[in-house]
Amino acid sequence: MRDPDKLALRSEAYADFLSGMNSSAVQTEYEVLHLMRQCTAQFGFSHFMIARIPFGEQQRFAERLVLSSWSSELVREYDSATVFHSSALIERLRNTKLPLFGETRSLLNPEAPAALDAVEALFAGQAMRNTFAAMLHTTYGEAFAILLSGSRSEPDRAETADLYLTLLQIFETLERTFDVGGSARDKLSSREIECLRWAAAGKSSDEIAIILGISVYTVSSYFKTATRKLDSVNRMQAIARAMRMKLI
Repeated sequence: MRDPDKLALRSEAYADFLSGMNSSAVQTEYEVLHLMRQCTAQFGFSHFMIARIPFGEQQRFAERLVLSSWSSELVREYDSATVFHSSALIERLRNTKLPLFGETRSLLNPEAPAALDAVEALFAGQAMRNTFAAMLHTTYGEAFAILLSGSRSEPDRAETADLYLTLLQIFETLERTFDVGGSARDKLSSREIECLRWAAAGKSSDEIAIILGISVYTVSSYFKTATRKLDSVNRMQAIARAMRMKLI
């Protein structure tokens, strides 16, 4: 039987969290990152990530990642495993409108037994035994997966509803930051877009220089200015944002 006092305390804490969120004032991805950290802690999880739902084959996880509290090492190693696009979890999200809860090992690819042990080991020491997952869509229909992971048990129906509503509000705020960043479309030069496009295709700076008939120094300069205009911290993030904005 549920403890009414415990439920009342939880509802009060949730109400305080929502009232303090003030999502209308949030304008940047950094601020959304802070909201996600608050949400993750509020509901008793330890890790979160938001990524665009992959389509087709062999799409890199790191390039589809939008926000995350995963360590850079975990992102890199999970990306190297190339199992995100074909994971059981992503397939289940594609076939339901409801949030899911289960073992984080469902992120693994059941069709690649050789990779299971290596990928499962990535999550073993991360306090990420269980995962709450939901698929949300932008106004234009682009699908995103939102995952909260931790060692806690499955939320009941009332808490699931609270959590799902909170994620909807945060995601709506995140989508607004996409629109704010849209001005970069007008700021990026054609050369900067070309460099990003070739880099997304796996070309090195040396190869891009040969393709475009310019020096490696000039290629690096284009990457630096494109990264700044896209409000990114490095080339990989700039490529991911350019893809999300459909610039490349």
